[in-house]
Amino acid sequence: MNFFKVLKKDSKTSARVGRLSTGRNIVNTPVFMPVGTKGTVKAVTSEQLYETGCGIILGNLYHLYLQPGIEVIEEAGGLHKFINWKKSILTDSGGFQVFSLGKIRKVVEDGVEFKSIIDGSYHFFSPAKVIEMQAKIGSDIMMVLDECIPFSSDYRYVMEAAGRTLKWAEISLKAKRAINSKKESKIFGIVQGGFSKDIRKFCAESISEMEFDGIAIGGLSVGEERSQTIDILNYTVNYVDRTKPIYFMGLGDPVGIIDAISAGIDMFDCVMPTRISRNGSVFTSEGKINIKNKRYTKDFTPLDKKCSCYTCRNYTKSYLKHLYKSKEILSSILLTIHNLYFLHNLINEARNAIIENNFSNFREEFKKSYAENQQ
Repeated sequence: MNFFKVLKKDSKTSARVGRLSTGRNIVNTPVFMPVGTKGTVKAVTSEQLYETGCGIILGNLYHLYLQPGIEVIEEAGGLHKFINWKKSILTDSGGFQVFSLGKIRKVVEDGVEFKSIIDGSYHFFSPAKVIEMQAKIGSDIMMVLDECIPFSSDYRYVMEAAGRTLKWAEISLKAKRAINSKKESKIFGIVQGGFSKDIRKFCAESISEMEFDGIAIGGLSVGEERSQTIDILNYTVNYVDRTKPIYFMGLGDPVGIIDAISAGIDMFDCVMPTRISRNGSVFTSEGKINIKNKRYTKDFTPLDKKCSCYTCRNYTKSYLKHLYKSKEILSSILLTIHNLYFLHNLINEARNAIIENNFSNFREEFKKSYAENQQ
């Protein structure tokens, strides 16, 4: 079975429905991947994730490398067994985390040197080492090491970083071929290029010409205005190989996801849905709400009347506000379950709209309802 197959295309936009076959399970696309940075999606169990409809999660090599360590996970039988997750896992190379370290890391031509945020010890990530470590822990989809750059970077630095990213991409592919790993394991290249369209085009075409199983678009949602994000995204996707799954790294708000699906994106990940849950905010069909709001003190209705998640079936806004104000752990659990279910259900609805060739109407109706009811 092919790793990726496009099943249906929308006639008015670039939106599409597809299927990923990882060898572990079938993942319907578009798909949102909850972020399990350190081997856990914060505040929820594997069983609770299954109930939301989740079929793939993301792990972060940088954090797993520092703690508990690659050798521990390998000895446990791989990341799936270690964290008790039976479906697919995509592992990020840790590039974003390394490059966000600022003064405690140094980029060189062969990789990046950095200090541990745990004990200050020195470490080095090379493109080949990153792939080898992901193979050792049994990743289903591996991401290459790339150079993430600040939003404000000048043209010359953007060009240099893009060149390194492409060089590292080629090294990563060679490392993947040299590893005697299961054939099901896939590898994605990453398109960088900042906000310079000519560099984006060059990177997109270069990555597309390489033998990657999928293509990720990185370096967006890093502080720019949303209009800039969508502009660069719409431009970049014109130059990627659309026979492969396209992954937008770091996008997790409902409106952004719907707009990106319209541009032809198949995969998403972001910490936003779980992070805002722990801060008392939730997505609803009528906009984002903050459970701390006084109006919910005696509101005995569910978070979202249209939602059938575990939280909405069993608890009221009043009780959830009480939990949050009381600093009860259950607050994070219940709000996280809702937010992840909400995104999964929203994308399911988008998928159905594409199949019915009604995605444009669905998109506009959702965006209007969502934006008008922010609370």
